Amino acid sequence: MTIIAKRVVKLSCIGCIIACVGDFAVMFFLGTYDPGYSELKDTMSALGASISPVADEISRWWIIFGVLFIFFGIGFKQAFTAKGKNASVASLLIMLYGIGEGIGSGVFKASHNSNSLITSLLHEMLGAIGIVSLLILPVVMKRLISKIEHPYFHALSSMVFFTGILMLVLFLFRYSNDKNNFLYIYQGLWQRLLMLNNYIYLVTIAVIMYKKSMYHNENT
Repeated sequence: MTIIAKRVVKLSCIGCIIACVGDFAVMFFLGTYDPGYSELKDTMSALGASISPVADEISRWWIIFGVLFIFFGIGFKQAFTAKGKNASVASLLIMLYGIGEGIGSGVFKASHNSNSLITSLLHEMLGAIGIVSLLILPVVMKRLISKIEHPYFHALSSMVFFTGILMLVLFLFRYSNDKNNFLYIYQGLWQRLLMLNNYIYLVTIAVIMYKKSMYHNENT
């Protein structure tokens, strides 16, 4: 790994951690400026919707968030370039998350206004692409990093995958017709638990990458 590649990897890892921690911090902070908004009952998209008083601020953050993850995907490819195809696939999945959940969500705001139906649909579709990308990531990472290399990470990958599926199923109850259903009411909680599950995994990958860049010789 060259000196420039090492720097890219290290900076991208820092960017990933900033994005993961920052997403929760920004959402919580800006949520206090939206009267009636509940972290447990309302989705993140609701805070960035066109009718939200902090919609523009949320949009700007999501775009920054997306750029940080695209950069992280680039750094990932640099760190695991010797792993070939699996590294390329994992890098693409990370960047798709940044494009879908980040830039896509920031550019196309969620709205219940009939005049913004297409924009809202794009918001949902791009967000779904981002979420699915991260759900698939642990499966690819288990091929990329063997159980012999990192047994605990291998176990974490399995746990994150199954927990992610469970949290996504719970979150999808927001489309339920029963508005009094407990699972529907706490849709914000399920989304945040899903995000927490993903972010713990991404930060773990960032730490592994950072350590990898520290111990690689320039010509490896």
